[in-house]
Amino acid sequence: MDFHYEKIDHIQLAAPVGSEAKSREFYHGLLGLEEVEKPAILQKNGGVWFKAGDVDIHIGIEEPFTPAKKAHPAIRVRNIKKMVEYLASRKVDYEMDDKLPGASRFYVWDPFGNRIEFLEWNT
Repeated sequence: MDFHYEKIDHIQLAAPVGSEAKSREFYHGLLGLEEVEKPAILQKNGGVWFKAGDVDIHIGIEEPFTPAKKAHPAIRVRNIKKMVEYLASRKVDYEMDDKLPGASRFYVWDPFGNRIEFLEWNT
C-alpha cells in the first residue's frame, strides 16, 4: 500500500436532538474534556465536540436516536483507580470488567445510553 494509518482522529457518538447541554454537563463537567468549537459550516447540524490530550469525541445529533450499547470508544487513562474513586465520589454508575488480561477497565454510560470504556494496561 502507498499509504499508512496514523491514529484515530476522533470518535463520534450519537445523541438525540437538543442534547447539547447534557453533553456538556457529562463530557466537560464530569469527565473534564474541553469543548472544541465546531467549524461554522457544521454548527447548523447541532452536537458538540470535546478534546482531552489525544482523545477527541464528537457528539453528533441523530434522529431517530439509538444509543450505542455494544459499540464503544475505549479510552486509555493513567491512574484508573483514582478515576474510579472520582466517579464513585460523584455517584456515577460504572461497571468494572476483569475479562481483558493485562488491563484494568470499566464502563460508564453517557446521559444518552452510549457505552464508554476506560482502561489502563498493567505494565
